[in-house]
Amino acid sequence: MTMPLRFSSSSTAFAPDAASAFSVLRTPVLVLGLLSALLLTACAGSPRRVSYETEEFDSTTTHTRTYGATEAQTCEAARRALLSQGYMISAANADLVTGRKSFQPASEVHVEVEFRVVCAREGGKAGKRSTVAFATALQDRYGIKKVNSSASVGVGAFGSLSLPFAGSDDAMVKVASETLTDELFYDRFFALLDRFLEGQGGVEPDVPSVAPEAPRISAPPAPAALPAPATAYPVKPVPNPD
Repeated sequence: MTMPLRFSSSSTAFAPDAASAFSVLRTPVLVLGLLSALLLTACAGSPRRVSYETEEFDSTTTHTRTYGATEAQTCEAARRALLSQGYMISAANADLVTGRKSFQPASEVHVEVEFRVVCAREGGKAGKRSTVAFATALQDRYGIKKVNSSASVGVGAFGSLSLPFAGSDDAMVKVASETLTDELFYDRFFALLDRFLEGQGGVEPDVPSVAPEAPRISAPPAPAALPAPATAYPVKPVPNPD
């Protein structure tokens, strides 16, 4: 005998309420997920701002100074100025000077500053010499980084037995490199360069441009007088005594 299936009114009333509640809860979740996806897309699509975008090329006084001297005099004063502050000179000639100095601001931080000075002649008034000195300092920062190293030892008596040994070594790794742009830093250097330039006696005296003097042609020497011809005198014969 087959019994008919019966559903209570409570079960039929509960199903629609559960479905509606689930749909109500799912809607905010979908909205939040969509907003998060849009934000991630906007962040990924926006270009990354770099530091050189603020470079306006509007100042010509931070890295340059003009001196009333020759290129060789200016670069020599720059070399002496760097030497007086503990810089190790790596190159020095009539129009270029480079030096390097090390700093230790912290126990695990090492900083090196490379200073470069370029001397170029400046066109000025006639009879006057002037040189433009271009100074640039590059700062390199190094940090200690631990490098893991491992080694294995094979033991022949035990077959392919290997004993691993692990360790770590400290190495200095460059972590940053930056061109110094502090105006006071360069002002102090140029003031010191000016002091050493004054110690050299200033500008070399200008030599007036004079046309070269024509070489003097000396008259050829007079020929030596010829000796007079010898005069012959007759000799009287001497009689032979008998």
